[in-house]
Amino acid sequence: MVPETRYTRSGDINIAYQVLGEGPVDLVVVPGWISNLEVYWEQPDWARFTRRLASFARVILFDKRGTGMSDRVTGLPTLEVRMDDVRAVMEAVGSERAALFGWSEGGPMCGLFAATYPERTAALIMAGSYARRMRSAEYPWGMTKDNLEAQLQGILDGWGTTVGMAVRCASRVGDAAFESWWARLLRQSATPGTAIALARMNAAVDVRNVLPVISVPTLVLHARGERLMDVGEARYLAGAIPGARLVEYDSVDHVPFLEGSEFVTDKIEEFLTGTKSSPVEVDRVLATVMFSDIVGATDRAAKIGDRRWHDLLSRHHDLVRAELARFRGKEIDTAGDGFFAAFDGPARAIRCACAVRDAARSLGMEIRSGVHTGECVYTGEKLAGIAVHIGARVAGLAAPGEVLVSQTVHDLVAGSGLAFEERGARTLKGVPGEWHIYSVL
Repeated sequence: MVPETRYTRSGDINIAYQVLGEGPVDLVVVPGWISNLEVYWEQPDWARFTRRLASFARVILFDKRGTGMSDRVTGLPTLEVRMDDVRAVMEAVGSERAALFGWSEGGPMCGLFAATYPERTAALIMAGSYARRMRSAEYPWGMTKDNLEAQLQGILDGWGTTVGMAVRCASRVGDAAFESWWARLLRQSATPGTAIALARMNAAVDVRNVLPVISVPTLVLHARGERLMDVGEARYLAGAIPGARLVEYDSVDHVPFLEGSEFVTDKIEEFLTGTKSSPVEVDRVLATVMFSDIVGATDRAAKIGDRRWHDLLSRHHDLVRAELARFRGKEIDTAGDGFFAAFDGPARAIRCACAVRDAARSLGMEIRSGVHTGECVYTGEKLAGIAVHIGARVAGLAAPGEVLVSQTVHDLVAGSGLAFEERGARTLKGVPGEWHIYSVL
């Protein structure tokens, strides 16, 4: 029996989801590139795979915004926004804490969720996934630009046929029934334009700096013979995530529900049922920090006098706090004319910094800000750690009216519509190495 499709709201968007099974562990399944909840169930291999998961877990399925039965959207959904969708679905089904299972492009988002919300993540499973989609000198397993352009052209020319199937479902090439289903899945999951936009967004994703912050039990699965993702990508993930377990298996399929699926579900069951269910001690989390201060505050105070400056500063604080509330920021500290705030997503932090800058101009003030994402340590209500120091140093480089971000932030907001101009590599006082800095346009 196919589970009922239901809807929940994530912001202004309706997200389609399904629930099956009554196991003691909640397992949120985050699909790859595109999906359609109801068309998936037309495929017997998917049905067997998912029901096997439901034999030991309560399985929570959903279509990401812009795909399948969820609302179509304008613009590209960032990893940050997709994390909101996972939270919305978990809240809709009453799940306080769940294991996350993401394959292909679902993996980086699950990793970001686990690092940001360790208290809500029981475990992390990544299959056929990656840390970065594009090749570089430090990451030689990704796609080249030519590979990407060929993929995009293939979507443009052949969407709704068997495009992409040969590298994702290689064991089923030549199976007429499967090929017909695959073509229908593509048509019902996304338009060609959406598919191309998502492929471009995925190409910009880079979560390498997030991986060392992940503190939950992690299982990395990878088919040795698959043709889309090199097994080196799985080995990189497992090496970068503290304590992660890598399991390689024999299959030519990228998707986990075809060849080798029984091995995959057995390993997931063994991993989840052997994992302690007690909550993670949350002191280290991935957070985005924002620092802002008023340019020329001392001179301005001397010019207008203490009383007028106090009134002006009070108005500044009120508008900063209003923007923090609007963008889900948390005020960590205030010192004189400066603010230190934390966010659970980098795009929200950038937009908040820009909003603060623009609002402050109505008071005749210029604000400078810096944003960085990294591992932070909670000590009560305070945040500490090297990421905090980096954020403060980045802010210190900003010119009047400028919002500067680190390379890490730049890489995490792919698809957000935010534009940047590179400011080059800088050394940050007290921080090892060089840091690439970007200015928000």
